[in-house]
Amino acid sequence: VAQVRAGLSIPLTVGGGVRSVDDAAALLQAGADKVAVNSAAVARPELLSELAERFGRQCVVLALDAALRLCGAAGWEVVVASGKQRTGRDAVAWAQEAQELGAGEVLLTSWDRDGTRAGYDLPLLRAVSTAVHVPVVASGGASGPQHLWEALDAGADAVLAASIFHDGDHTVSALKAYLAARGVA
Repeated sequence: VAQVRAGLSIPLTVGGGVRSVDDAAALLQAGADKVAVNSAAVARPELLSELAERFGRQCVVLALDAALRLCGAAGWEVVVASGKQRTGRDAVAWAQEAQELGAGEVLLTSWDRDGTRAGYDLPLLRAVSTAVHVPVVASGGASGPQHLWEALDAGADAVLAASIFHDGDHTVSALKAYLAARGVA
């Protein structure tokens, strides 16, 4: 984290393996601005409260991975362990509970869309962003500027994109220009 922080002038959220207040403290002390938790918070929701009490809710990000329910059931469920385990927990209800427990932001990844470049899951994004009052970051499925705009228009406060930059399909400056032309700072 410290090496990454040294090269950045933007906020840095770090996740993966955060299972305790001590884990979060180590990341924050190394230069992270926020910590993201997923599986550990699902297993022990009070972790969100512990983190918020110690560091402030502005430092606590719920990394919510969601997938459509199986067998035609309506809605989305929380998945953990890199999408390998379905929890049966309703994703929208979990976002609300996490907010009440102390999450100050939701990083919402559609496991069905991640890596597909088919666009963000807009119904999921709308459902979560209308259910909580904390910022929601859309993740999973972007292939170009239109997808980012659609996510912001659907209620996301921010958007996450990776493959389109890694593969050289788009530049950050081109995407910023596209969004700026649509009134997005």
